[in-house]
Amino acid sequence: MLKSLYVEAARKKGSIKEISPDLKSNDMIANSWNELSFDSDDEFSIGAGDGSFNKKKFMGYNFYAVAAESLIYDGELKKIENYDLDLLEHLQYTDELLSYYMSIFELKNAFRAVNEFDVDYYLVDGSLYGDLQNPYPRGIGLSKKVKEEILEESLDELKRRLNEHQKVISSQKLVNHFYKETYVGKKYDYLMFLCSIEKLLVLKDILNNSKNIIAISKNSDNNDIFKSRIPDIAIFDNYTKKEGISNLIYKDVSKSIKQSFPVEDDFFNQLTFTIFYLRLADNKNVLKVELPYKASFKEVVKLVGKIKKFSTGGYPFLLKKTHKDVVISNKNMDELLKIMHIREKSGREMLR
Repeated sequence: MLKSLYVEAARKKGSIKEISPDLKSNDMIANSWNELSFDSDDEFSIGAGDGSFNKKKFMGYNFYAVAAESLIYDGELKKIENYDLDLLEHLQYTDELLSYYMSIFELKNAFRAVNEFDVDYYLVDGSLYGDLQNPYPRGIGLSKKVKEEILEESLDELKRRLNEHQKVISSQKLVNHFYKETYVGKKYDYLMFLCSIEKLLVLKDILNNSKNIIAISKNSDNNDIFKSRIPDIAIFDNYTKKEGISNLIYKDVSKSIKQSFPVEDDFFNQLTFTIFYLRLADNKNVLKVELPYKASFKEVVKLVGKIKKFSTGGYPFLLKKTHKDVVISNKNMDELLKIMHIREKSGREMLR
């Protein structure tokens, strides 16, 4: 089969054309991009964080590991870690559940960096606005009535545990405490829903300090500026080369996200995000940046100078380092299994 694909690739060499953006004129790009050089002489502390998860599928269960790391620089380098590893039943939405675990750990690290370590700026890997666009977990089989019951029974305790336990997934502890036999067969649906609530609660705590938070994405599907079938970030990346910044986009959560939030609905709906695209060095990749507040162009340019101060090769150094530190490879998973003396059939032994 692979041989046939190689032959087909050779046959189609040079014949597959890139999808071009459907722009009315190239002036749209020039009018949306500002070539600027950024710098800063200010003294400030900065932090950044990232997370990772991996799983090993066996015939009877999954073995998983999840971790998040934050690095803080305030004259010296400091580290915050959160992690968990365990066995998990086979679920339709295993990856989504582990993604919630990872996100909660990442957000709790960010909360500690801002509140315990008092960083002036904290870089989040990914999109906070995107997190708010998808507040509900997909695929769980809980009725609206059951979700309301879960919130009524466990919300106060979940909030209390958030303040006391920054190094655990509180939902994991609560699910056994509140889970009822009437929800038989829905334990992990219950857990997934609790995790989604926990994530929103931690996110709300972080966004209370919104001027500290900067979210940075390497990719984006958004097309708010050019309204093209090609994402804005790809257009800027392909058609500009110099250091600079795009025009600003403002998004009111109340107008942009139509569904209500299961918790803290009033708080999230009063938020406005400032979104823009950025290149920190000539010929380097364009990044998407989100600020969870309304900022002027002048404020953004000053802030970007601070981001650049701690960047190398067109990307924030602390984000790059946390990513490298926290990645859990397949080799790491095999080593963890050996340490824990876990041996189980995967069903693929006969293929080796």
